[in-house]
Amino acid sequence: MSSTPVTLVTGFLGAGKTTFINRALRDARGLKLAAIVNDFGSINIDAELIAETTDSIVGLKNGCICCSLQGDLLRTLHQVVGRGDIEHILIEASGVADPQGIIETLMDPVLREAVRLDAVVTIIDVEAVIDNPTLLGDPLWRAQLQAADFVGLSKGAGHDTTSLRDRLAAEGKALVFDASEPAAFDLLLAHAGDRPPPYDRPRITADRFVSLEWEWTGVVRAERFQACIGALASQLVRAKGIVNLAEREGSFSFNLVGRRATVEPLQRRHDACRLVLIGERGRLDVEMARGLLVETFGDLSLSGPNG
Repeated sequence: MSSTPVTLVTGFLGAGKTTFINRALRDARGLKLAAIVNDFGSINIDAELIAETTDSIVGLKNGCICCSLQGDLLRTLHQVVGRGDIEHILIEASGVADPQGIIETLMDPVLREAVRLDAVVTIIDVEAVIDNPTLLGDPLWRAQLQAADFVGLSKGAGHDTTSLRDRLAAEGKALVFDASEPAAFDLLLAHAGDRPPPYDRPRITADRFVSLEWEWTGVVRAERFQACIGALASQLVRAKGIVNLAEREGSFSFNLVGRRATVEPLQRRHDACRLVLIGERGRLDVEMARGLLVETFGDLSLSGPNG
């Protein structure tokens, strides 16, 4: 029995990892894929969004795979492989995760007969780099880039990516592709192969980030939701969630990266609103944020902080 190939998808908070995986699942062309999704905090928004595309989805919560969830990852991989029909596994790492620990886990000799690490894909948000060039020197961002076999550029439409591609090439990242292209995943499969051992360096922890989770079974008014998020935006690195709006039917995915926010319709109605706010420790005032949410929306079910 041959081992099942695994593609690890990593990238900074809000880079576009979930969008890339959803596109790969839609464009699988008959290949039976499974997705394992890890998120920072107790509410796994990404897993819920990917579940709209496939039923072969497993969510891991409360931290990054490379730390406290390593045992859960091992058990989950054996569970997925044990189904017998999965031909390729996609793992989405949390945006706060250093992928080195995940790579080390996947290259463990104990796993080698069941799974093999085919490739590491790092998704880079072009607009985020343009808006905040200091990202290029961020230790976590660089650790995620260093791990990459392939670099996928997201949100690059209308931007000249020549200088970024030149910089990536100078750092040895020659396999750079447009993550929005339908054939992007085919490209990865065509070039996948044996990988060198992971870099030997100190692992970066997620201690710099905290998060706050919100769940609400009612609906929210768009104007009040926008005002609440606007008041918190300067403290946030990332916010994401599923929102039911009072003015419109159905459910919507909400994404905020830096100062950029989008709201997009989902395929099905979700039974509750769920929101995750992520910020840097010392910058995001969790108690203030909790108070603002309660003031805006009333009696909420809130958890956190994490980190």
